[in-house]
Amino acid sequence: MSVQDRQQVVVTVEGKGDSKQHAFASALGEIQKKMMQESEVILRIEPVEVEVVKAMQQSYKERFLFFFFPRIRTHYYVELKVTVNVTTIELNEVTFTQETTSDPDGIKIPVFSKKI
Repeated sequence: MSVQDRQQVVVTVEGKGDSKQHAFASALGEIQKKMMQESEVILRIEPVEVEVVKAMQQSYKERFLFFFFPRIRTHYYVELKVTVNVTTIELNEVTFTQETTSDPDGIKIPVFSKKI
């Protein structure tokens, strides 16, 4: 009896950072967060295909005290469409046995001989 379910899902994620690598790493790190919102128990998330929807580079000149030490700051933004294979566990197909036990944290009082 297999309780695993395999699906192929397309997820759109976005990321930003101070370098191209940070922007892509930020976007790819969002995949797990988005998939955890949709399903309960995930065994594996495996990217199959990555498509770049939008890639932007934003630059501006920054100066210390409006005059000194000019430098150019650059920020990167990417939006990706990622096709992933997701392997999940179907909790509805798992059968649990029920076992009733007494309260293990209860305090046994000798006078009443019952746990509280």
